[in-house]
Amino acid sequence: MFAGPVFAREAVTAPRRPRLYVFRTLYASMLFVLMCTAWFLVFGTQLINNIGDLARFGTILFRVLCPMQLALIVFLSAVQAASSVSQEKDKNTLILLLLTRITNSELVLGKLFSSLLSIGVMLATAVPIFMLVVLFGGTSFQQVMWVILVTGLSAIAAGSLGATVGFWREKTFQILSITALALAFWIGIWEAVAFVNFEIAGVSSMTIAGAFSPMRAIFAASDPGINLNWQTNVLPFCVVAILVATILNSISILRVRVWNPSRDVRPGQQEEDEKDSIWGTTDGLSNGDGKIETDSSSPSNPAVENTAAESARSEHVDARVRAASQKSRVVWDNPVLWREICTWAYGRKVLVVQIAYWVIFFFVISAVYGIMNSGTSTISALGELIPAFALPLAPFFLVSLVIVNALAVSSVTNERDGRSLDLLLVTDLSPKEFLFGKIGGVFYVAKEMIVLPILICLALWFFKKISLENLIFLTTGLMVLNLFATMLGIHCGMIYYNSRQAIAVSLGTVFFLFLGVMTCMLIMISFSTTSFESMLAPFLAFIVFGGIGLFVGLGAKNPSSAIALASGALPISMFYAITSFLIGQVTPVYIILMTVYGFTTSAMMIPALSEFNISMGRQKSMDDD
Repeated sequence: MFAGPVFAREAVTAPRRPRLYVFRTLYASMLFVLMCTAWFLVFGTQLINNIGDLARFGTILFRVLCPMQLALIVFLSAVQAASSVSQEKDKNTLILLLLTRITNSELVLGKLFSSLLSIGVMLATAVPIFMLVVLFGGTSFQQVMWVILVTGLSAIAAGSLGATVGFWREKTFQILSITALALAFWIGIWEAVAFVNFEIAGVSSMTIAGAFSPMRAIFAASDPGINLNWQTNVLPFCVVAILVATILNSISILRVRVWNPSRDVRPGQQEEDEKDSIWGTTDGLSNGDGKIETDSSSPSNPAVENTAAESARSEHVDARVRAASQKSRVVWDNPVLWREICTWAYGRKVLVVQIAYWVIFFFVISAVYGIMNSGTSTISALGELIPAFALPLAPFFLVSLVIVNALAVSSVTNERDGRSLDLLLVTDLSPKEFLFGKIGGVFYVAKEMIVLPILICLALWFFKKISLENLIFLTTGLMVLNLFATMLGIHCGMIYYNSRQAIAVSLGTVFFLFLGVMTCMLIMISFSTTSFESMLAPFLAFIVFGGIGLFVGLGAKNPSSAIALASGALPISMFYAITSFLIGQVTPVYIILMTVYGFTTSAMMIPALSEFNISMGRQKSMDDD
């Protein structure tokens, strides 16, 4: 195979796993359900009189599905590639790969394309669904081709980013968080470039942003006039995406054996100088059983031998008199919380994550300040519902929740992969101490991701951009969502033995909830429908499938009535919250979200307080092959 034995093994074993067929079936079904939902929504609320109305429907539907697919594919590609490499590091199998005769290119490209194999299958499955949209009219096959091309190249670039960060950094939290921040920076920086109107050598900022931003490229590819201007609107991004992927993979290929193994896992080298042993003098040689064979030709002197042995024993663990080299630290009553706060449990390079987050924070503040000074008060597509400065804040809040969730799930998976979770379970540590220790540690390490969004809300209230009521809604809502994201990560880390699967389910749940809300809002706004009664029947299938997916992800390993109720309540509550928001009722939205997310958090937390419901993987699954 072109990418070496790593990809060849994945290509051979992937068809044996049921999840490959489940994922592509679910993805195709989701696209088809969205298409049917939009059709029933239009057919039940509006009149379709001629072919032009039908073509208008096809155009709007196509422009809704394309950015949704791009966001999903890019996110999954980056997370899959990053978690694939981090799992090899956590289980210490990457070192074994480095000891083989696999070349750097085979290792890097093999891990990249093996992690993107399922993504490619999902993208290929979506092609027939998009071809069905063409039958409505208003969309051409050339548009579908360009959309698939832009999405595929964006997936390769995002996967290359995740794999490069995975080979570079050591800890899972560092890998996932840096990848999420890099994706946010990738999208945000070019949106900022497009917002600032300037020209360089006759090239406008909008053109530059379109050449580097995947979101702007997908909107250009889905435009009906793409057949006339593809050379200037889409082709530059395709070239840039290929160059970005090539540069990132080249860096990984050149540096993979320099970065790995890191200094944290390299054993300390022993001095070759002869030393006195606790078994006697070093005048003899060891016989392989730990004892010293003395030279029979040298005269025996018991006094000298005992003095040398005691001198060697003074540096050993069983020394008769041994003074501590430094003052020991006092461990708290909850040792898990003490380790999370008082030690570098996630590596010293976690400072890189915090610095990167601060950089993005200042960019977001600058964007909000620029929008407020520009005089733009609201987003035009949403009337008076959403202020314009919410446009950069929404993805910033999402990135914060993703980082908190990534920290929570990796706090458990790292313990399991490092074989330290088995040791914790045989101690007198209680489930309550373990759970609250992990939650407290996540809140402390990710304090910037929790505090800074709240500070932004306080600043908006101080400058009278939001009311006191909205400030209370935002701050308390963010705290509940952070607690939900933390508990979700710990819950997935405990019930899934496979670290890669735990990370995918945990991060995927957070991202799918956000993406589902945005997709529903886009469909409702695009087809000018805000009535709860008229939208309930079309969105019923979407709600049912969402509830089933949540229950499979959260409760399949440990089913309970509380998790089943929470899985069913979340989609219908989010649907009610969206419709209430679109008609201008904010208070019901706050009450519903606080109630349903609080209940879901309790449904995951309460069982974990009574017992260690942790999957130890005593039975090997196919995902571990």
